[in-house]
Amino acid sequence: MMTIRLRTTAALLLGASLLAGCSDSDVKEVRQWMSKTKQDTKPNVPPLSEPKTFVPYAYTLRDEVDPYDPNKLLVELARLAAKSDNKFRPDMNRRKELLEAFPLDTMKMVGVMQKAGVTYALLQIGSAVHQVKVGQHLGQNFGLIVGLNETAINIRELVQDASGEWVERMSKLELQESKEITK
Repeated sequence: MMTIRLRTTAALLLGASLLAGCSDSDVKEVRQWMSKTKQDTKPNVPPLSEPKTFVPYAYTLRDEVDPYDPNKLLVELARLAAKSDNKFRPDMNRRKELLEAFPLDTMKMVGVMQKAGVTYALLQIGSAVHQVKVGQHLGQNFGLIVGLNETAINIRELVQDASGEWVERMSKLELQESKEITK
């Protein structure tokens, strides 16, 4: 029993000595140093300048051409293209053919036939089938059929690049295999 009391007393003395080490003797010194430093330090903040007064600008050129209007750029590009001596420039005065009203992606090559020694390709647009031969125009980009065989139609198109110059682009319509099952 005595050993239990001795152990308890030793534990209490140890705890008391640990708590004594946590006294605020050093804290007083730190607080004194901080208050002295606050008194010695004088902040130096320059005064703010007065804000400038805003004077709105009256825009009086409402009737002038807007420099950011995209139509202005299109008009200028069209004017430059008309003066250009580009060899790929299409003939704008030529009468359009029927198949030039349809985009190429709506056309399907469904067959080939020969009539009087001339080879024709059969194009399906919607439910209608049209005969075309080399030299005919089709598509909305001034397309000209430059060659055809049993499997494809080769088309030369004239398109404008980003600078407005006419360039040549080759396209191809390939024969579409029928999905119907024959009996």
